[in-house]
Amino acid sequence: MDRSPALLLLLALGLCYPGIHGQMYEMKVRFRDTITQLRVGQRLELECQSDSDSGVSWVRQDKNGTLHFVVFISSLSQGDTFKGNQRTSTRFEASKDNTIYRLVVKSFTQEDEGNYFCLMNINQMLYFSHGLPAFFPVTTTVAPSTPGPTTQCGITEKDPCLKTLDTETTMQEELNSFCHIFIWAPLTGLCLLILQLLMITIMLCQRKTHQNPL
Repeated sequence: MDRSPALLLLLALGLCYPGIHGQMYEMKVRFRDTITQLRVGQRLELECQSDSDSGVSWVRQDKNGTLHFVVFISSLSQGDTFKGNQRTSTRFEASKDNTIYRLVVKSFTQEDEGNYFCLMNINQMLYFSHGLPAFFPVTTTVAPSTPGPTTQCGITEKDPCLKTLDTETTMQEELNSFCHIFIWAPLTGLCLLILQLLMITIMLCQRKTHQNPL
């Protein structure tokens, strides 16, 4: 069975309930080496420090806010599980060293850009770290000068003329939509089942009445 949707389902359901972040456990994510500027093909190593004995999962959120399961790292030396329930990956490596759960992107590309965070499931409670952004530098585009008092804005992530959404806000909105789906979809199915049972009961009662008239 593919663990990817299952783990993302656990993440979404866990985030439906406020206040679970950092109640008892704390996870810290960081780059193993100091990163000044990412380059295409660069080897990128990320670390998640956690005292969990239930293992840690790495998840990536892309620019569109979509969540992508990367790998589950067991704390009991049972091997790692990548996307598709695979034991190995051509793009990633995973390892554990005491309390450090390490994820390695072998050759960083645009497909790997996003916010990386780790999560763990302890006693049916989800705990997740803050996101660790990994993006290529944005090239500044200089607009041609035009006469008049028109203000030109460079296209950069930090340009004050552009309205950007906070990463955590975007992620929370995405997870809130998951919550609505997981809550209302089962309720809708249950209502349909009850309606079908009610119709069958009515039909059986009518048939019994016709067979045994007063």
